[in-house]
Amino acid sequence: MKKIIFLAFFLTAGVSYAQDLKWDPKTTFDGVFDIDAIHTKDGINYELSASGDAGPYGKAYISYTFTNYNNSMTNGEFTGFAWTQTGENIMKATLQGVFKKEGKIFKMYSFDNTTDNDKIMVVTGIADFVEQTIKFKVATIEE
Repeated sequence: MKKIIFLAFFLTAGVSYAQDLKWDPKTTFDGVFDIDAIHTKDGINYELSASGDAGPYGKAYISYTFTNYNNSMTNGEFTGFAWTQTGENIMKATLQGVFKKEGKIFKMYSFDNTTDNDKIMVVTGIADFVEQTIKFKVATIEE
């Protein structure tokens, strides 16, 4: 009986505290980037710069610093910056996320804070260092 009560409590608590992340499907777009350069100064942390198309934000330039504070062989974290321009309009963003190596690609997951009316974006991407490309799916989080 105690096991059933515990299981019911556990399931109820799990659902009660679940978070629901919603994004606006009208603001979803793809980003396609070419990796311009990668370098390291210590063999542990890597810096990357890339440029490409950021959908409605036009031409974009991004830079990342990849770190690995937990000394994992397959995952780590990154920070970065983005700068875009469409005509006279400029938008900037700070980038924070994690990456996971799967075979020859690296999957990236990020939350980005932008100067576009203080929008927060959720980003998933695939970095292919052999092909020198990064492809993203981007959406604005609804509040």
